[in-house]
Amino acid sequence: MLVSVIIPTFNRWPMVGEAVDSVLAQTASDHELIVVDDGSTDETPLRLRDYGARLTVLTESRQGVAAARNLGARRASGKYLAFLDSDDLWHPRKLQRQLDFMDQNPNVQICQTDEIWIRNGVRVNPRRKHRKPSGDIFRPSLELCLVSPSAVMMQRELFDRVGGFDESFPVCEDYDLWLRISKDTEVPLIPDALVTKRGGHADQLSRSTWGFDRFRVQAIGSLIEAGLDAEKSGWALEAMTKKVTILARGSRKRGNEAMAREYEDRLRRARASVG
Repeated sequence: MLVSVIIPTFNRWPMVGEAVDSVLAQTASDHELIVVDDGSTDETPLRLRDYGARLTVLTESRQGVAAARNLGARRASGKYLAFLDSDDLWHPRKLQRQLDFMDQNPNVQICQTDEIWIRNGVRVNPRRKHRKPSGDIFRPSLELCLVSPSAVMMQRELFDRVGGFDESFPVCEDYDLWLRISKDTEVPLIPDALVTKRGGHADQLSRSTWGFDRFRVQAIGSLIEAGLDAEKSGWALEAMTKKVTILARGSRKRGNEAMAREYEDRLRRARASVG
């Protein structure tokens, strides 16, 4: 098997069915499809059974998206891993375009495609800061997440080497992973829009959890403490300082001095680890 496609889902029928159909419609045929049902209570489990042997369904009890993706990766048999969020869609040549790119660039370990954004059924253009860079993306990725899980294909060996998704993150688990990857590995962009990202629905994680920068600070701090070269440590501390300053100011405005000090202590630990 060349590519293992992993879709995590929770209570997303019929959207997950549309995501599954977009994988089954790929022009590249050498792939397996693994859907990880993270404890759905809607009709998802019943409907997925209708696909029979065309996909593998794994079930777990509400462990979160990071754990669901990791479970799928552990059961995957492909040389490459490709993830698809259950509210997104692939265009038919997505996998083939990336496989061709990997064949033509044998030293590439991970790549992503461009994408189309849909919000509440209407196409929108991403802001300049959301436009995906290509190649050495580490520094701009410190500010915000610039890699889409649904657009990525990576070598299974790379995913295993960096340790997969950190399951302690309820959100920003992808931001954390891309930083751990991009600190040492280039992430080329294929400039074809081969993914449709659908947003605006009520169950998006971005709506369910406030203050994403809380988790970005955690990710940056852990990365610094794990060890970066001097230049990258400087970039990371600069980004972390900016985020902590905003978070601490907001906490104090809400009368939460303890939380403000917790953010600042986290920054001091990161600075101390750099020396």
